[in-house]
Amino acid sequence: MRRLICTATAFLFFLAWAGSLSAAQLQKATFAGGCFWCMEHPFDELPGVVSVTSGYTGGHVKNPTYEQVSAGGTGHAESVQVLYDPSRISYDKLLSRYWHNIDPTVKDRQFCDVGHQYRSAIFYHNEEQKHLALQSKQALEKSRQLKAPIQTEIVAATEFYPAEEYHQHYYKKNPLRYSYYRLSCGRDHRLKELWGDQAGK
Repeated sequence: MRRLICTATAFLFFLAWAGSLSAAQLQKATFAGGCFWCMEHPFDELPGVVSVTSGYTGGHVKNPTYEQVSAGGTGHAESVQVLYDPSRISYDKLLSRYWHNIDPTVKDRQFCDVGHQYRSAIFYHNEEQKHLALQSKQALEKSRQLKAPIQTEIVAATEFYPAEEYHQHYYKKNPLRYSYYRLSCGRDHRLKELWGDQAGK
């Protein structure tokens, strides 16, 4: 009996150790692409992505509220923070998914949402992410696929504040309202103009 208990205890310890090791290996990626409701789903569906959180970053006000950010003046951008397993999905893949879900050719707006809080931005967390983000931007510029200069910022990540709970996974909680907003904002139509068959992918 004692041997069985020891074996079970060792097994539970191993599971806890493996879980903590796995969590330590996860990495963060932070992107701003206009309304954060519309930026969750593209990353949520990718294998290797553990979680996607809507929130605010890039500003100077601590613990901002949705009302403060949407009114402008806090410096924050509506953003999503992606927690991912780099052994299953690369940062390059996340960057590709990001570009194909935004309009990089406009400044301080995305689709029907206007203001600095709706700017497009890649917030890098380390030098490797910075390098890969700049590299992907340069490759996109060289491809000449876009008909106007890229306005997307590539800047160091600052503190990320999760948005209020009712904003998290809004597309799942309120699918009809989300679909209406996305359609009326012209997001998918504009993405198709920019990216063709790669839109949203």
